[in-house]
Amino acid sequence: MKKILLLFVFWGCLFSAKSQTLAQIKKVLDTTSNPIGFVKFVLKKKFYIDTVSVLSTGSFLGKADSLAYHGKVGKVYGPFKKENILVKILVKAPNTFYHVTHIVLDTSVYRPHFAEALADTIIAKIKAGTTTFAAAASTYSADNESAVKGGDLGWFVRGVMLPQLDSELTKHKKGDLFKVWTAAGLHIVTITDDPKKDTGYALMLRVIL
Repeated sequence: MKKILLLFVFWGCLFSAKSQTLAQIKKVLDTTSNPIGFVKFVLKKKFYIDTVSVLSTGSFLGKADSLAYHGKVGKVYGPFKKENILVKILVKAPNTFYHVTHIVLDTSVYRPHFAEALADTIIAKIKAGTTTFAAAASTYSADNESAVKGGDLGWFVRGVMLPQLDSELTKHKKGDLFKVWTAAGLHIVTITDDPKKDTGYALMLRVIL
C-alpha cells in the first residue's frame, strides 16, 4: 500500500493539471497496472466502469459493442469524435454464439396452411439437391437483409432472437433443417455451424476528459 501511495505522489508530480497532455495520459493508462487509481488520484477526472455485451460478431449497434469485440484488453482508445472520453478495456469474458441461416415466409402474404405446404416443398427441394438454401432464401424470404446473403443471419448470442426461434436453437444440431413459427411468420431454419465461444462481454473504464 505504501508503495502504491508513493507511486501516486510520483505520478502527481509528473502530471500537474497544466502540464498533462493527452499523449502522456494515454501512455500511462496503457501501461499502468492500476488505471482506476491513476484516474482517481492523479488525473482527478470523472470516470465510470461498465460492462458492454456483444450480441453479434458480424454487426454492431455502435462503438461500444464494436470496441468490446475488436478492442484489445489493456489498450486505451479515444478520444472519439463528439465524445471527449478515453476508454480502456479492462477485461473480456466469453459467451456462446450461434450461426443461423433462415428463410421467412411472410404470413401477411401467404395463408398459414399455404406457408406450411410451401415450407415443406422448399425443404424437400433443398434436401433433394434441386435447389440451394441460398437460392430459396433469395426467392422466398421476406427478410430482405438476410435474403441477399443467402439467408445468413451471422453469429449472435442466444437470447436476442425472436423467442420461438431462440428456444429451438439448443434442440437442433449443425445441418438440421426445421420450421419455426414466430410473430414474423414461418421460418425455415438451418444451423450453419456448431455453437462457439467468443468474446461476449467487456469491462470498460471510461474516463471523462
